[in-house]
Amino acid sequence: MTRSVAHRAFVTVAVLVVVSSCSPQPAPKPPGAAGLEATFELDDLLIVANDGARQSFDIYLALDDEQKRRGLMFVRDLPERTGMLFVYEDAAVHSMWMKNTYISLDIVFARADGTVSSVIHDAEPLSPRSLGSTEPVTYVLELNAGVARRLKIGAGSQLIWQR
Repeated sequence: MTRSVAHRAFVTVAVLVVVSSCSPQPAPKPPGAAGLEATFELDDLLIVANDGARQSFDIYLALDDEQKRRGLMFVRDLPERTGMLFVYEDAAVHSMWMKNTYISLDIVFARADGTVSSVIHDAEPLSPRSLGSTEPVTYVLELNAGVARRLKIGAGSQLIWQR
């Protein structure tokens, strides 16, 4: 190889190294529901809907402050019969937001006895807007958007969870 060919080859490789190190790298793929097991305990929840139908769900439990802060952020998909139950020690007006949440959700607020007090339907993904309960509640359940309407889960429905 002549010196000029070797020099050009070296320059080409150096340019490619610099360009590749400067180009944006793809962001890590956010987890689906399967990635939640590392952070959240999985349990069963029974919901008695307004029409009396009994619906069972797999729920991830958000029990401590760190889990409550994380919630379903970064999740890209959630099975139809899966949700997240936020459990609070004391009843209070609780609010949720959809920051870094890529899927639309129904947010179900329930009193200490499990009676649903209100539901927010189709919460907008990635919104920083605060979505609050209308009265003091102990539980907040997040489900895929549309599930609450489809299964007739609303004020007066009952969440049954055995800790």
